[in-house]
Amino acid sequence: MGATRSRVRLDLPRVRRRALLPEYDPEAFGRFSERIARFLGTGRFIAWMTVVIIVWVVWNIFAPVSLRFDQYPFIFLTLALSLQASYAAPLILLAQNRQEARDRVTQEQDRKQNERSIADTEYLTREIAALRMGLGEVATRDWIRSEFQDLIKEMDERRLFPSESDEGDR
Repeated sequence: MGATRSRVRLDLPRVRRRALLPEYDPEAFGRFSERIARFLGTGRFIAWMTVVIIVWVVWNIFAPVSLRFDQYPFIFLTLALSLQASYAAPLILLAQNRQEARDRVTQEQDRKQNERSIADTEYLTREIAALRMGLGEVATRDWIRSEFQDLIKEMDERRLFPSESDEGDR
């Protein structure tokens, strides 16, 4: 019991251990890869890539032999293009995956909005049907007017042509 153990303090944050691997922000890396993928998909990139390759080939064909750095089969150019392609493909895939995730979230939000719109439309349809049914039981101005006109005609007829039962009432 003489050995003392260090007590763990729960009221203090733990000291972070040093990681063996470097840490990176996946979101920042994703944004960076999207910028690269967008640039790789532009006409500007194709034009600059074409200019660089033409200058490379022309330089290595027509420059003095001592200044040429890649002889005719252009192995170094092939290596550079392969390296560029090997990095471009995963970056483009990463950008596509991020775009797909954003599209999926947008589609989900659109679907929920559509469901709410459909529910609202159905509610309003039911309310309009209930109002129509209620109005069927309510006396409208035209109906009351027609009833009054019928009563006036009936009263005029009784005044002009009194019946025997009407005379007995007087």
